[in-house]
Amino acid sequence: MLRSTIIISLLLLTSSHAAALTVFSCEPEWAALVTEIAGSESDITTATTAFQDPHRLQARPSLIAAVRKADLLICTGADLEVGWLPLLLRRSSNPKIQSGEPGHLLAADFVRKLEVPARIDRSEGDIHPLGNPHIHLNPRNIRRVAIQLAERLAAIDPADAGAYEKRLEAFLARWDGAVVDWETRGAQLAGLRLVSHHRSFSYLADWLDLDVVAYLEPKPGIPATTSHLASLLERLTHNPPAAIVRTPYTDAKPSLWLSKRFDAPALSLPYTVGGSDAANDLFGLYEATLAILERIGP
Repeated sequence: MLRSTIIISLLLLTSSHAAALTVFSCEPEWAALVTEIAGSESDITTATTAFQDPHRLQARPSLIAAVRKADLLICTGADLEVGWLPLLLRRSSNPKIQSGEPGHLLAADFVRKLEVPARIDRSEGDIHPLGNPHIHLNPRNIRRVAIQLAERLAAIDPADAGAYEKRLEAFLARWDGAVVDWETRGAQLAGLRLVSHHRSFSYLADWLDLDVVAYLEPKPGIPATTSHLASLLERLTHNPPAAIVRTPYTDAKPSLWLSKRFDAPALSLPYTVGGSDAANDLFGLYEATLAILERIGP
């Protein structure tokens, strides 16, 4: 009897393990969202970290292997990964996660994009034709993507559709409550003047009504130059920013240069999950970001 019980238990464990979804996530924020909706038992590979520029990544053999075995691919889209994701998809030869299939989910397809250019002119720098892709720094976008993610998981794995729905409901209940709190706190930050290294925080600024008055890059994706920094110093001297912000993967030198001359802090915001010790999940990402901004706010 004991032997039979052990065998049955092992079979159940094996079955449960086999049913766990294999997910390839391009960015940490989406891996964190998958964990919330699919459960911690999911096998998730994340292509980038908070300390890597998601625009630029080498299509390593280990990433190709991870895409090859994935049941679901979740990435930002809006051309954020255009330099490397198409190559991974081609070389993986995995029909389940190709464009148009249920296993291919691009988060930016389900939100309103900011900064969509009226015309495409490559002389203006690294322009994204579909709009700014850094969509995850508005929590209302996270909500929209979570709903889509649950639907895709149910389509891929109908047997566990009820479990995904329950996890979605639990996540949204916690998330919506947190958003109310964040927006109450964030109301005090409206109009806060910032200089940003790149257009990484446009959705955060739009959500909290922050005033990004300038960028350290002379054009999107073009490294800061001495002449451009000097022009910013001249232009903003009479009304300096409260802070200069950047992502964890951005070169700190231009921020520090301007910081010293304005006597304004140069701050690294977490940007994504893992960008600071406190930003260890999606809730921590927003909590940590708000805490930093509140220290310099009015």
